[in-house]
Amino acid sequence: MGSKISGKDLIKLGFPQNNSINIGLSQIQRYRKREKKETVLQEVNEVLLAPARFSGHGVWGKLAESLIKPVDVRLHELLTHRVPFSIFGEDLIDERAKFQLYDALKLPIAVAGALMPDAHSGYGLPIGGVLATHQSVIPYGVGVDIGCRMSLSIFDLPASFIKGKDAMLLNMLSAHTKFGMYETHKNKIDHEVLYRSEFQDIPLLKGLQDKAYKQLGTSGGGNHFVEFGIIELAAPRPEWKLGPGCYLAVLSHSGSRGLGSAIAKHYTYLAKKQCPLPQHVQHLAWLDLDTHDGQEYWLAMNLAGDYAKACHENIHQRIAKALGKRIALTIENHHNFAWKETVNGQECVVHRKGATPAAQGTLGIIPGSMTAPGYLVEGLGNPNSLNSASHGAGRLYSRADAKSSFTKAEMNKNLAEAGVQLLGGSMDESPMAYKDIDQVMHLQKELIQVLGIFKPKFVRMES
Repeated sequence: MGSKISGKDLIKLGFPQNNSINIGLSQIQRYRKREKKETVLQEVNEVLLAPARFSGHGVWGKLAESLIKPVDVRLHELLTHRVPFSIFGEDLIDERAKFQLYDALKLPIAVAGALMPDAHSGYGLPIGGVLATHQSVIPYGVGVDIGCRMSLSIFDLPASFIKGKDAMLLNMLSAHTKFGMYETHKNKIDHEVLYRSEFQDIPLLKGLQDKAYKQLGTSGGGNHFVEFGIIELAAPRPEWKLGPGCYLAVLSHSGSRGLGSAIAKHYTYLAKKQCPLPQHVQHLAWLDLDTHDGQEYWLAMNLAGDYAKACHENIHQRIAKALGKRIALTIENHHNFAWKETVNGQECVVHRKGATPAAQGTLGIIPGSMTAPGYLVEGLGNPNSLNSASHGAGRLYSRADAKSSFTKAEMNKNLAEAGVQLLGGSMDESPMAYKDIDQVMHLQKELIQVLGIFKPKFVRMES
């Protein structure tokens, strides 16, 4: 075990008596506490003598930054005015979600905002909230489930393929999908995303690599799902090589699992320490992209997004293999993420927390509930929504309210009427807990156009 290093030890080396000492001790405690005191002090001394050499270093980059260009830690007050914004489907959105957006629009880093018609309140940014910021990223503006996304795979098989195959398709979902914190696949599959350099360069990620390997190809709990259904392609694109008609499809909804959750937790903690805000908006704490932690979060966030994509690929490959059929076409999109995009002529970070990217020509999936249709859409590039659309129907009832408002019998009746068979699923995901997807779609006609309609038939969720 290493000996305890104190602030006095760092002062003896010649460290300035400022926040660099706290940062140094914090990094030692987090990443070097099991090593010999002499070894650690020698490393720390090298950082002190040549901080520029350690810029971007996983362990010592933050300490080097504090010696070269310290992060300005001070209480940030909100502006007295809101930056420009648009709300789509205002009558469908609860007041708390609107006020959460209004607070975000007063951040000193805010450039523009928008609220989608499926919006409801969350932590930090509301779900369905879009916020463009200047040179900064808000971990809670991306959300806890970084890279939560949709993936739709279409098979060149007619809708009639499912007739008489209820047991077969339900068994496939049961055998080849895994949900929640503890289920993993027995036959693990490797993926190139697990060999990304970020897993070695960022100490936090090094400790998460094993979990990422174990959870690859699994889905989260809550509203995450994998389902077989029928998609009607009304306006297929020529490059899809699929004509108008109804086809078998698989739709999945999940994110970056334990990897994304740990990244969100870690960098939200750092953001709150570096960027103190008034109590009621502390979840909107940001990281400046010019800082060590800001750059590190950006790399980690993008890795989590690519990992989420890999999970969906794995799920769809497993199901295609079980079907013995090749996937003809896959359409997919993140809806919890941040992107660098141009807004009003300047490069901004656009946070979409529960919102679908809908730039001109961009394809995406907007699901309904387990009994309601989902939509394959093409973005129209509306600047008022910051090139965004809803990410689903949106909740009408909170999870707690749904559990107390509906019965299992009502839910089963709803499923039977829609001709949907469900494996797993809990009352808080009851179809009645969601807004009317058709109403939501009507309210965003100027944001997207519909290319296809997906109807769920066999749904699997966490049990």
